[in-house]
Amino acid sequence: MTSQIVPVLLCGGSGTRLWPLSRKSYPKQFARITGCESLFQSSSRRLSGPGFAAPVVVTGSDFRFVVTEQLAAIEMAPQAILIEPAPRNTAPAIAAAVVQLAREKPDALILVAPSDHVIPDPEAFRATIDAARPAAGAGQIVTFGIRPDRAETGYGWLALSQAPQDGFAPVPQPLQAFVEKPDLAKAEALLAGGMHLWNAGIFLFSARTMMDAFQRHAPDQLALVRAAVEGAQADLGFTRLAPEPWDALQDISIDYAVMERADNLTVVPYAGSWSDLGGWDAVWREAGPDADGVVVNGPATAIDCADTLLRAESPDQQLVGIGLRDLVVVAMPDAVLVADRSRAQDVKLAVAALKTKGAAQAETLPRDYRPWGWYESLAMGGRFQVKRIVVHPGAALSLQSHHHRAEHWIVVEGTARVTIDNSVQLVSENQSVYIPLGAKHRMENPGKLPLTLIEVQTGAYLGEDDIIRYEDVYARGQGAKG
Repeated sequence: MTSQIVPVLLCGGSGTRLWPLSRKSYPKQFARITGCESLFQSSSRRLSGPGFAAPVVVTGSDFRFVVTEQLAAIEMAPQAILIEPAPRNTAPAIAAAVVQLAREKPDALILVAPSDHVIPDPEAFRATIDAARPAAGAGQIVTFGIRPDRAETGYGWLALSQAPQDGFAPVPQPLQAFVEKPDLAKAEALLAGGMHLWNAGIFLFSARTMMDAFQRHAPDQLALVRAAVEGAQADLGFTRLAPEPWDALQDISIDYAVMERADNLTVVPYAGSWSDLGGWDAVWREAGPDADGVVVNGPATAIDCADTLLRAESPDQQLVGIGLRDLVVVAMPDAVLVADRSRAQDVKLAVAALKTKGAAQAETLPRDYRPWGWYESLAMGGRFQVKRIVVHPGAALSLQSHHHRAEHWIVVEGTARVTIDNSVQLVSENQSVYIPLGAKHRMENPGKLPLTLIEVQTGAYLGEDDIIRYEDVYARGQGAKG
């Protein structure tokens, strides 16, 4: 029987190229951009089923509950979720997963994949992975190259050692070299030559092979990662890597740390559609523009537009474009992006400018996701704030109190179990409860449907750090809401 491949999903990025939809507080892999599932969910589902073991996910602490919630929504259970103490790029993240898996299965085949790619034909992609199995089992590090259809400057490229066979059939061959992201003239030459593929950043290898590669090419990095794994702590089903050795790691990609130095590299072409959604121009392309080159998402209307993306995220707004050409327009409740489509890669400049101004929109969404659900601010004044709070079935906020504010809770959907000091009561739809300043309180959803309530805060200070937490089923510290 063929051994199962263990998918390792890299899920710690906080890219800014899809701002304002993707932000540091909720990056693009968790958003529904091209379908009814998030990119992370689609990636997890694509690398599941016969031939695949349960995935290992490497992510940051801020996203750990989003990962479990989104996996549960597609009825998938991970075999491990590794929590990085801080972002350190792909080499340490991959090394941590390899060290963890090599403890029990040193010959396990591991497929490393980013969690934010779009691959519309999962069956064809899985067939390409199957074609790479023998080479990976024989000690090769296999990378997957995408058949290019344009002179792309936003990707690295892979140089082939021989011409692709039969229309880029998935036939393994030795990798000649990695090519850095080229300028346009070089990209056009690479495309015309027919001997290069796009670098997808997806790899297949055995745990033993990659351990040997790190030992040979990045031994200092491997030693620190081993220490971080050996010193890891279990926390509510997560594995928190030890912070002290992790903090000493170099911020370096797997390409620079290992791949460009290794001599046992194999490449397998993939001829199907693929995108890393590296900018709004890529979203426009993947969404399938109409005959006029127009893509419309959400409550948006295009009138006499061409080669333009119009995207609105809130059902309470209407985005209308008239006579637009070659534009990207993305409307969020708190921020709007208008950019020339050819400047899509410069969206990061907007994020940098907003950060300099101290604008919260640079990194945070209006909706704040928590392990128990989410909340969003509806209105704010000098001494008051109104929030909508949604609590998942069976979930509970922490037992807490506040120094500077009192709260009113009005239930609009579901039933809440509310603790106020020594009193516990059920609060149903259209009922409300008052929490005095300083009172210990907790909200729980004992039902099987989401609980929705409106919270009205009043007081001299309404910051999220005004919290004393006494008990918390999610083992969080002071300062975070809920």
